[in-house]
Amino acid sequence: MENAARILGAWGSALWLAAAAPLALAQGAYPVKPVRLIAPFPPGGTTDVLCRLVAQKLTDALGRQVVVENRPGAAGNIGHEVAAKAPPDGYTLLLSAKGALVSNQFLYKRLGFDPYTDFAPVSLVATSGPVLVVHPSLPARSVKDLIALARARPGQLNFGSGGRGTTAHIVGEVFKTATGVNIVHVPYKGGVLAVMDLVSGQIEMSFADMAPSVPQITAGRLRALAVTSERRSPTLPEVPTMAEAGVKESLPQTWWAITTPKGTPAAIINRINAELAQIMRQPDVQERYAGLGLSTAHSTPERVLELVRVESPQMAKILKAAGIEPE
Repeated sequence: MENAARILGAWGSALWLAAAAPLALAQGAYPVKPVRLIAPFPPGGTTDVLCRLVAQKLTDALGRQVVVENRPGAAGNIGHEVAAKAPPDGYTLLLSAKGALVSNQFLYKRLGFDPYTDFAPVSLVATSGPVLVVHPSLPARSVKDLIALARARPGQLNFGSGGRGTTAHIVGEVFKTATGVNIVHVPYKGGVLAVMDLVSGQIEMSFADMAPSVPQITAGRLRALAVTSERRSPTLPEVPTMAEAGVKESLPQTWWAITTPKGTPAAIINRINAELAQIMRQPDVQERYAGLGLSTAHSTPERVLELVRVESPQMAKILKAAGIEPE
């Protein structure tokens, strides 16, 4: 009887601990082990750089290691599918972006995830507009020069992007429509790879992310012709906006956000959101962002989903006007 009581007591303790685990989690025990932060693009690009910066700061804030895991491919779709299928326990985070959540649903017949229902957003973490960069050997020192050159060489100038559906690709397609030029899209597995090929002269131009482009511009290995944001970038104050350069068409901007698998406890989402709010106010983070040509951002979880819902029909119209069909 005594042994039976001891066994029943042990089972009772185990059951109580299992039942109490979610409660302890909600009361702030999280995290009790390392957290992975999925970067759905290759190392060296904007997403990867942001992941590593945010991971370092979250490691300090949470007291547990936040490890970056690169899962590149299919314009971010592979990393998003991995995150969507992960347990919703707070130990898988994803650095998503506008391209994957807004554009890809119109570019791929099969995503492997639903941008509306498979994720529980946490917060925006960055915003930016691409910069139009060309190889220095290209005889174009302004957007006007580039348009004239493209018209003189239809179908001969290539522009690279981090993949079909990324902001760099969409901006290029809008630019083609707005200016009537025939330039050819060359997709890569990440924006940094497109920039590397541009530096080596394999392609002529790109509407690239600021992060991998700014060091190359500063070193003279790339020439910046215009930024696509409404205002000049503090990082490249001498570079005109596209509107100042004569292209008045509104060009898509991009944003990045931390998300989690659907079903992640609200207590965990709120904890990470609160930590991100503190991180984005830190002077060294703001300085690092500025050096990358990015703006810090923080939002409610609801704001991220609102952006997806509002910007998706807008993107559908842009892609339809550009004649881009899903594949």
